Amino acid sequence: MALTLVSTCKHFGGSLSKYTHPSATNQCTMTFNVFLPKAAVENNTKVPVLYCLGGLTSNEDNFSIKAGAASRASQYGLALVFPDSSPRDVGFAEAGADPNVGYSAGFYLNATQAPWNKNWNMYDYIVKELPQVLASHLPIDTSRSSITGHSMGGHGALTIFLKNQSAYKSISAFSPILHPSISYWGLAAFPKYLGEDRAVWKEHDTIELLKRYSSEKNLRQDFKVLIDQGTGDQFLQEPDRLNTSDLITLIKEQGLENQFEIRYQDGYDHGYFFISTFVNDHIDHHAKALDLALQDVSR
Repeated sequence: MALTLVSTCKHFGGSLSKYTHPSATNQCTMTFNVFLPKAAVENNTKVPVLYCLGGLTSNEDNFSIKAGAASRASQYGLALVFPDSSPRDVGFAEAGADPNVGYSAGFYLNATQAPWNKNWNMYDYIVKELPQVLASHLPIDTSRSSITGHSMGGHGALTIFLKNQSAYKSISAFSPILHPSISYWGLAAFPKYLGEDRAVWKEHDTIELLKRYSSEKNLRQDFKVLIDQGTGDQFLQEPDRLNTSDLITLIKEQGLENQFEIRYQDGYDHGYFFISTFVNDHIDHHAKALDLALQDVSR
């Protein structure tokens, strides 16, 4: 599988690079950015990885440029991978007509409805194809992986983790869309991607998955979720957008308080100034699960 280097620059002693590759899963060219710490760049040492999933309207650049995560990751020897949030340039107009559906709106699921099912297979891309690309071409140990995300990417990180609990050491999210099967965004995207059967939608919904897995006793006992949510988030007070309170209620009902840390951050909004303020806490959270220690890394 070919991997093409588009650009690279030195970054916190390591490198931040952009790659493209042909995706069999999405049947188009996919792009991702990757931060490699110093040991990986200079010694080709295989390092653990944190997948950072972007939200609606984002691409591979938003999280990698604006979140400021590489500074802390470099101190742990942790790679960061920033995938694009959807396929691109697949040749039908509807993909660019609605910001909630199509380009930059992959929702990290596999579409079942035409024409979306040809290209919109972001679940398989993140879970299967992208790790294979990384393991084949870069000094990344994909057996030591964690996952995080913002907004739609938080939805993606949480649902992917719940469905693949043995594949990721830890999980976190910023302002995640938690109940998309009843949310404004999910109601726009899910019928087009998944059809009208709402039982199918529940397979792509953190609240519904957690409710089911908890009742079935199908949850790892050692995982801990870190979620940060700004109280000044313009979507928090709107009904059926983020639905943070639904998750808090469910956690209490299921007795999962010890496995979830949900922090309301006073006055912070939905954007990257918020994320960059607390991103080090998230890197620390994942480093602990990956058994990484802080290092003195010269830049």
